[in-house]
Amino acid sequence: MPLDLIMFAALIVVILLGYPVAFSIAGVATAFALLGWWLDAFSIGMMGALGQRFFGVMTNPVLTAIPLFVLMGVVLEKSRIAEDLLETMGRLFGAVRGGLGVSVMLVGALLAASTGIVGATVVAMGLIALPAMLRNGYNPRLAAGSVCTAGTLGQIIPPSTLLIILAEVMSSAFQQAQFAMGRFTVETISVGQTFAAALVPGLIMVVIYILYILGRAFLIPGDAPAMQRPEKRVSHAEILGAVAPPILLIIAVLGAILGGIASPNEAASVGAVGAILLAGYRQGAPRWLILTGAAALGLLAVAAGLQPVRLQRSDAGALEYTLGTLYAGLVLIGLAAVIVALQSLMRQRIIVAAMRQTLVVTAMIFATILMASFFSLVFVGLGGEHRVATILESLPGGPTGALIFAMLFIFVLGFFLDFVEISVILLPLLIPPLILMGHDPIWLAVLIAINLQTSFLTPPFGFSLFYLRGAAPKEVTTGMIYQGVAPFILLQALAILLIWLAPALATWLPRALF
Repeated sequence: MPLDLIMFAALIVVILLGYPVAFSIAGVATAFALLGWWLDAFSIGMMGALGQRFFGVMTNPVLTAIPLFVLMGVVLEKSRIAEDLLETMGRLFGAVRGGLGVSVMLVGALLAASTGIVGATVVAMGLIALPAMLRNGYNPRLAAGSVCTAGTLGQIIPPSTLLIILAEVMSSAFQQAQFAMGRFTVETISVGQTFAAALVPGLIMVVIYILYILGRAFLIPGDAPAMQRPEKRVSHAEILGAVAPPILLIIAVLGAILGGIASPNEAASVGAVGAILLAGYRQGAPRWLILTGAAALGLLAVAAGLQPVRLQRSDAGALEYTLGTLYAGLVLIGLAAVIVALQSLMRQRIIVAAMRQTLVVTAMIFATILMASFFSLVFVGLGGEHRVATILESLPGGPTGALIFAMLFIFVLGFFLDFVEISVILLPLLIPPLILMGHDPIWLAVLIAINLQTSFLTPPFGFSLFYLRGAAPKEVTTGMIYQGVAPFILLQALAILLIWLAPALATWLPRALF
């Protein structure tokens, strides 16, 4: 058996043994680099490129947006904004048969677009929505499956960590494919294009889930009954107060990226600052100052975009200096609001916990990406890249057969590996040959994103299942959770089929915007 294939198999085995992923990848890569050198199958001189690869990852302007998006999500989760949204939407839709399930999906979609953190969303809904669904007679399997699936929407609805990593992987693979075709003026794929491509399919998946819940409630009324006990009527002010904050944040972040106003880093910074202001507003900071500061920063963003000021120019006149003074005043007002919000969050011990969790998540992601770069260097040096391309080209069915094989392979690996591991280890090997076969990279990215989303739901190692197991009441067994997610995995396969048959669902928005 070739050394490169043995290396990949060894990696899967070592990860399944339970060792930390980054150390597992690094250990396997080191062992096979030395083994390949000893067997004269690997040039040890290739290791000289490792430092440059690591430096490229750490300074990548796309990947450096990840910690800011993580901070945004953690701050919103720890400031109980998600809980307010869940409780309000549950009361709003609870009187309808299947309404609690619908509210879970809608809240999952809103939290996905504002936080993007699967674990936080699943745990929050497992603690709040799941007991409410069980009290009102919901089938425990349907309730558990709905909560698990709604939490995973954070991986397909932008902004999400998965889409950021996937955008970088797809862009690199697209450039490799173009070089292989002899093009040296290459095109790239941006995070904005990937976000735009995933937006409509993500919303389509929400609609599919909601239709399934409503259809099941209609066909089997006992599985999803309407709320038995009347709850206090939800006022318009309560609805607005719960829904408006995440929607405003979504518009600010996604609007900046999709509109081409800001890069992913800048938009992530906007999201992080916006989350801090929202959390400060929620935790008792002076509301007039928070609102004034948010308005000042919003006005500054619009004004500076329409009328930028460059005071270092020799021809700067009275208008430029007046605008510069005005912009500086808006910055000071916004800065005062952020400082007050941070003081409020420090008193509530929220910001320190949020920073610590952000550091842990970011370190895990970047350690995995760095070690995957090490692994891929050794794997390519052993000839694995050419072997993967040869395998795909030799499959029956041509480009379609190769893509079916790749999608099934990714799906099966999702039972055992995390989306980060699949994205940074496997996809750089699979994607360039698929693009060379003629598949649209944007369309391909969306298909793979939905496929990777199922890795959170597929037993035995689906993270969403573990999160819910820790938060669910004792009467909800692990078997019930596994059975509950099975229909939703099939619905995700249906969504992949829809995108496959109608590629325009994924490609028309990025083409229109970019």
